[in-house]
Amino acid sequence: MADINNQSLANAIRFLSIDAVQQANSGHPGMPMGMADIAVSLWKNHLRHNPKNPYWFNRDRFVLSNGHGSMLLYSLLHLTGYSITLDDIKNFRQLRSKTPGHPEYDKALGIETTTGPLGQGLANAVGMALAEKSLACRFNQVDFNIIDHFTYVFLGDGCLMEGISHEACSFAGTHSLGKLICFYDQNGISIDGKVEGWFTDDTVKRFESYGWQVIEVDGHNVNAINKAIESAKKELHKPSMICCKTKIGFGSPAKEGSEKSHGSPLGIDEIKATRANLNWLYDPFCIPEEIYEAWNAVESGEKDNCIWDELLIKYGDMFPEEHGLLLRLINNELPKDFSSKMDEFILSTLDKTNSVATRKASEQCLDFLCPELPELIGGSADLTGSNNTLSSSSSVFASDDPSGNHIYYGVREFGMAAIMNGMSLHGGIRPYGGTFLVFMDYARNAVRLSALMKIPVTYVFTHDSIGLGEDGPTHQPIEHIATLRNTPNLYNWRPADLTETAVAWRAAIHSSKNPHTLILSRQSLPKLPLTENKIEEVAKGGYLLAQNDHPILQIIASGSEVGAALKAREILGIKDINVVSMPCLDLFNEQDQAYKDSVVLPNVPKLFVEMSHPNSWGLMASSTDKILGISTFGESAPGEVLIHEFGFDPENIALEARNLIG
Repeated sequence: MADINNQSLANAIRFLSIDAVQQANSGHPGMPMGMADIAVSLWKNHLRHNPKNPYWFNRDRFVLSNGHGSMLLYSLLHLTGYSITLDDIKNFRQLRSKTPGHPEYDKALGIETTTGPLGQGLANAVGMALAEKSLACRFNQVDFNIIDHFTYVFLGDGCLMEGISHEACSFAGTHSLGKLICFYDQNGISIDGKVEGWFTDDTVKRFESYGWQVIEVDGHNVNAINKAIESAKKELHKPSMICCKTKIGFGSPAKEGSEKSHGSPLGIDEIKATRANLNWLYDPFCIPEEIYEAWNAVESGEKDNCIWDELLIKYGDMFPEEHGLLLRLINNELPKDFSSKMDEFILSTLDKTNSVATRKASEQCLDFLCPELPELIGGSADLTGSNNTLSSSSSVFASDDPSGNHIYYGVREFGMAAIMNGMSLHGGIRPYGGTFLVFMDYARNAVRLSALMKIPVTYVFTHDSIGLGEDGPTHQPIEHIATLRNTPNLYNWRPADLTETAVAWRAAIHSSKNPHTLILSRQSLPKLPLTENKIEEVAKGGYLLAQNDHPILQIIASGSEVGAALKAREILGIKDINVVSMPCLDLFNEQDQAYKDSVVLPNVPKLFVEMSHPNSWGLMASSTDKILGISTFGESAPGEVLIHEFGFDPENIALEARNLIG
């Protein structure tokens, strides 16, 4: 395509972005103006996608990690034929529009992930490339590369300043994710101005040290960018970073190369001057038909999609078993007999009588789950033996052998969580990963995005309380459970024994649109006196474990405190005390009022017991109730000493109960 046509194609992106930001009186025009030429090169000449079938499984993935430049993505989706209309572009940043301020995950629109918090899109893309490598290893056969696509990322200075970029990119180099190709918008500008005052890394050396291929180009030369992409696609062992030297706000006479074009509209007069400077002679939101025709990717996309569909049919004829499994994974379906097998496994836990830490109980669940579900890929942030995420049937995912189903993420909690988000978004994989609950803080923003995107990632958070002992307050979580419970669309399970843990895993595995956390103990916990008819009550998030028709008190607890509450009831010798186990407060709160009132009786005094910050229970407690929680940090001592010191031994729980009932 001639340079003038490339310039016109790029200008269509620039002015849709400029005009949308101006009409909204809010947004970031500079990045779309600066990266438009890179977008022309990638989207016109390399990206394989089908606007009429955004769900095509073997499409290339595109991630806009520098999500503040969202109008670049919306313009591309509109121009190439996705269901983002010109009216949607005009409705940029307005209530319930398809074009919010930062891209929000919507596969039907061609938006692969939610970006905005810088660096996480890049880490998601690492997860997508990891998923592609894993699935390709599992399903590809000679002459049948049924999983074969690239993951492309646009990113900026801010993404590379965020620490998660180191976690994810170091990991990507170690695992030789050669089908990951990134474009660094090297414009040297962030919100505060020229980044040379606070960001002087040698990016080339940095990424070469990670084991990446690094290519430097003029980010406004489409032909040079094309050659760089071709080189990147040929290097299948190393991820590629294409450093594109660009000018933010390209074409703006007064604001090009300045932070003034970063996060604010250009202004009417400057837009007029930019139109003249770039010889764009069209009114706002007016795109000539010939430019639409040049951008339209429907025909080429459907052709690529059809070629793959035909290959998939032939693959099914040659490899029917693998074909059936692949379709099941693509459709995010569980095996037909899985639910009955899972129920049988849960029933079998009722026969177990030994005390067990719930982290170990989780491992026992994984010993059952991993052979049943090849889509399960687990891992840990350098705490595998403590988190118990390695099942007896697991093998290690490695750079030279990606057939394994367990990933050693290293000390990268944030990176692990965001990579798991990317794996889930890619499809075909159900990821889970572990760390200590206290280190959830490192991963917090990625956990939040799991919930925001409604994707079924499972987080295994162990060492859930002061009961972990001698490691002290730096490792003892206090406020973390309350923080997680305050996150919308996140289900947080704190089981008290093996059966409750198995029910929690069942909920996580059956989820299609909710992330789950499993909050697990280091110390061994006694087996609860559960029967078969209680299992479905456990699945409601809370249930009566010990009850009387006319109770004078209710003790409500979760996790390791449930056994202590039962022991306290025994110490008191008062039968008319109910004990409620609350393994998932989030799920319990969603039950109908009649069920909730049958479990937590409204007019009976309540004692809440949890080795965590008490805020979780405030809405359920009245002024006459008692919450036994922890509002300070922990101490360094053996776990049993701390449990006594903080008042969570059965004897003190019994004393608190006696005080409450007088």
